Amino acid sequence: MDEKPPYWFPAKTYGWGWGPPCTWQGWIVLAIFLAILPAGLILFKDQPALQALGIVGATVVLIGVCWLKGEPPRWRWGRARNDKN
Repeated sequence: MDEKPPYWFPAKTYGWGWGPPCTWQGWIVLAIFLAILPAGLILFKDQPALQALGIVGATVVLIGVCWLKGEPPRWRWGRARNDKN
């Protein structure tokens, strides 16, 4: 009965990190991230330091959400032999 909820962000097949979202919650997080980037660039168009700070801050938050709600990151060289998908 206590089934663990699915990861919002699956691990990439090759390399380290996460792939595109696989749940609606992950897509909402990604959409918010993609909306914040241009909004910050427009809002702080005359302040490049604040633009850079906004980009770095939004990216750190996205990576934090991926870390908490995604598959555990590790280096991958493709699908495992026992992977059924």
